[in-house]
Amino acid sequence: MIPLRRQALLIAAADLRAERRIGEVVWVAIPFGIVALLVIPMAIGIDTALLARLGSGLFWVVVLLFGLGVTQRQTASGSSAHDDTLRLLGVDPAARFVGNSLASASLLLGFATLVGLATVILYDPPLPSWWLLATVVALAVAGLAMVGTITGAVARGIGSRTTLAPLLAAPLAIPILLGATQAMEGMRQGAGILRWMLLLALVDTLVAVAGVLTARPLEEAAG
Repeated sequence: MIPLRRQALLIAAADLRAERRIGEVVWVAIPFGIVALLVIPMAIGIDTALLARLGSGLFWVVVLLFGLGVTQRQTASGSSAHDDTLRLLGVDPAARFVGNSLASASLLLGFATLVGLATVILYDPPLPSWWLLATVVALAVAGLAMVGTITGAVARGIGSRTTLAPLLAAPLAIPILLGATQAMEGMRQGAGILRWMLLLALVDTLVAVAGVLTARPLEEAAG
């Protein structure tokens, strides 16, 4: 019997290989995210001071909206035959949740990094401590990845992944967006951000526990 951690790593590696073949994140999500950052200044005007103040908030809005799309990508869903194969192989549903979440978090981290670089170029926001910024981004994308994986499984169970999953995920992601934006604002003002980082860590922990505990019932419902 393959240990759960090994199963999760194999699932994540398979997801990333599938994404590398299709390139849904590279060729669709990232370009559209950057285009969104390009279009916003045209709507609100070229006011460099205003753009610098709004930059970090707009970055998180783009990461939330397009990031949820990354978690619901085609390669994350799998076909019915693929699901049946995993069941026959005895893959633990919890390992599948962890593996899918790891793959989505990796892709989201790459997405956030490239969109973040575009934000710096276009908006020139004040850059706080890099290690604090990296920690906040890592906590946020981990939470978004797990929320997307759970809601994708729920939507797959009722046969409506593409339309329902983002609607389910958006409200669940609000605490993550709140924690991330407030942490960035705190860093910009030089204030303490410990409570916001604790909020992100707490949300990640709760979502992880919920994902592991509901993985099997959700897989049985989808079957």
